[in-house]
Amino acid sequence: MTERLVRRFIPDWENVGDPAVRERYGILSGGVGIFLNLLLSVGKMLAGLLTGSIAVTADAFNNLSDAGSSVVTLVGFKLAGQKADDGHPFGHGRIEYLAGLLVSLLILMVGVELGKSSIEKIIHPEEVAFSLLSVGILAASILVKLWMCLFNRKLGKRIGSAAMEATATDSLSDVVATSAVLAGTLVGGLTGVSIDGWIGVVVAVFILRAGWGAAKDTVDPLLGSAPDPALVKGIQELVMSHKQVVGMHDLVIHDYGPGRRMCSFHAEVPQNADIMEAHDAIDHIEREILEKYGVETTAHMDPIATEDEDVNRLREQVRLLVKEVDGEMTIHDFRVTRGPQHTNLIFDVLVPRRCKLSDEEIVGQITRRIRELDPSYYAVLQLDRAYV
Repeated sequence: MTERLVRRFIPDWENVGDPAVRERYGILSGGVGIFLNLLLSVGKMLAGLLTGSIAVTADAFNNLSDAGSSVVTLVGFKLAGQKADDGHPFGHGRIEYLAGLLVSLLILMVGVELGKSSIEKIIHPEEVAFSLLSVGILAASILVKLWMCLFNRKLGKRIGSAAMEATATDSLSDVVATSAVLAGTLVGGLTGVSIDGWIGVVVAVFILRAGWGAAKDTVDPLLGSAPDPALVKGIQELVMSHKQVVGMHDLVIHDYGPGRRMCSFHAEVPQNADIMEAHDAIDHIEREILEKYGVETTAHMDPIATEDEDVNRLREQVRLLVKEVDGEMTIHDFRVTRGPQHTNLIFDVLVPRRCKLSDEEIVGQITRRIRELDPSYYAVLQLDRAYV
């Protein structure tokens, strides 16, 4: 069913890197969600009126809020699909994250309201009538919501959408919530014991938990979460697979929304290399990263000495000394300037984010170790904090 809908309503459905195609996926997800959630809300509202069940009625309003969430998702994808303009040169892709966050907030609001109503029902219990029609509606709702969860999860994974993943999570929480409501209805009808309010509390907890998890998934990329380690490793391996590059550092990856990532890094090349050949290699690397990972790339070329054995020896000694301070620290842009009285060792140190040492402590420890290596050596170093 999912593939049939996708192929019917989304031309060029396989080209998920195209913002226009992503927009159509969002519109399809939102449109299906609006239609089915409105249908389920009307059915459960009818069942709630027939039985007088607070849990069933609350579940109906839950579906109504889901319909509103689908509207938000649809509008979010529509806005995110807009082209870059003067005010937003990197596009509007992060609107999709905002849409997912708004969906999560709606889920949390429904959970809070349902919890309050259920507690009131526990304090002031009311008789709940049993109806086979309501049981049938709830059972059908569970099946529909399960399909919607699988539908949105499949679309979300296909295009890498946090908003669709949040919607899929919401649908799964609805499956659990409606199952609890159905169980409470059956228990009440078969035993005469009213657990309507307690079931409502259980449903509220599931909804709040799902809303919190979905909110976290959408807030992280808005705040600037760390890039996927697999992507970082893939880019590093791709760059170092080119023989013209002998090292790389200062890799930075920016996420401006799904399908809108950019990265930059420094590529070290031998200082005596053919400048045109090295430049051509860097251009090729930038195009290759774009084609393989969909990431627009800007690479800076750093020339370094590779044939001076004395410089190579000193570089290796300093690299090992720096690792004594922190095993994950690395050095780059290493140069040596010699004078009659002392020798300057000039280099940058890449410091991992998790390092607890202050800048002053790092500089002090590295400087002391280098002076112990040879009193005529002076360390001229700059610290950079790693982004990946």
